Amino acid sequence: MAEFTLDLNDDQKQVRDWLHGFAADVIRPAASEWDEREETPWPVIQEAAKVGIYSLDFYAQQFFDPTGLGIPMAMEELFWGDAGIALSIVGTGLAAVGVLANGTEEQIGTWIPQMYGDANDVKVAAFCSSEPDAGSDVAAMRTRAVYDEATDEWVLDGTKTWATNGGIANVHVVVAVVDAGLGSKGHASFIVPPGTPGLSQGQKFKKHGIRASHTAEVVLEGVRVPGHCLLGGKEKLDERLARARERVKSGGERVKNAAMATFEASRPAVGAMAVGTARAAYEVALDYAKTRSQFGRPIIDNQGIAFQLADMRTQIDAARLLVWRASWMATTGKPFTSAEGSMSKLYASETAKKVTAQAIQILGGNGFTREYPVERMHRDAAIYTIFEGTSEIQRLVIARTLSGMPIR
Repeated sequence: MAEFTLDLNDDQKQVRDWLHGFAADVIRPAASEWDEREETPWPVIQEAAKVGIYSLDFYAQQFFDPTGLGIPMAMEELFWGDAGIALSIVGTGLAAVGVLANGTEEQIGTWIPQMYGDANDVKVAAFCSSEPDAGSDVAAMRTRAVYDEATDEWVLDGTKTWATNGGIANVHVVVAVVDAGLGSKGHASFIVPPGTPGLSQGQKFKKHGIRASHTAEVVLEGVRVPGHCLLGGKEKLDERLARARERVKSGGERVKNAAMATFEASRPAVGAMAVGTARAAYEVALDYAKTRSQFGRPIIDNQGIAFQLADMRTQIDAARLLVWRASWMATTGKPFTSAEGSMSKLYASETAKKVTAQAIQILGGNGFTREYPVERMHRDAAIYTIFEGTSEIQRLVIARTLSGMPIR
């Protein structure tokens, strides 16, 4: 088991510097253009594929880093470049993780390569879970999957929303209800192969921030997928549903929600994204404060500005420490007895909103214009307190964990 350390080893430093160079040289120069266009930055994704960043192999290497710091380090550097473009690069990973977590070896080998394509023919994938009436409340999901035994097919009907890459993806991973009586325990995940009839893109959202990342509704109308597209297979699903039904009969319906537990483990990565955005805004503000003069001296000489920068740096470092601690705990198998995963995401996301707002204030009128990047960073930072569980949900998870109540 790796000991917790704040010192990156030589390999980690090399990867960090490589990612930082890509973020500085490729992502950041393109950030303003793709934010204005509100379109998927295919050329940047292709460049990431060419150098090996947009690939399952790269993320697998970081995920299996024994210290747990590979993923948060990677997320921080990419999102330091630009949140919208970075999310376009890492968004496919959400679907890939869904298959890795629940799929068979055959399903993993078949579908994940189709999610990424290759450097000459880049593809993306979408993970479709949220619905118009089922965001934080996953038990309210309405999308249904009904098994047609005669044809060995599952028939999916419903509408998904807030899907990154929804509708433009080569492969969609869709979470649907197979037993409504079991609440969130009656859900299963399905692969919808490329070109499957009945799947269409609904509304594409025009967003406040992360505008280079495609977010849309996914409409499923009588979508038929082969039985082998049920992640994990029907035998495993039937066994899981049988156990869930027994728990309900024996009064065990308050067993900790598996989906919520999964989100708890993945939240440090989102916290790292927020740290990257906050750090980027802080660095812009620091450079500006050193070079901008008023009343005959740099504005950083004014205590009001200097103290803001001191607080910003302190909060960013504290957020990173929380993210690294949670990531290390998740990798080394230490239980989140105090909801450390949610703590890291809550503090980092709130820090990103606060730091980017302070950066605008330090730049004054310039910070309010699109000539400087802090305006975009502030818009981007708003998403961190919303997706992967709102700040309110994080506080609920933390409070219930501390009190011993079940997370549902």
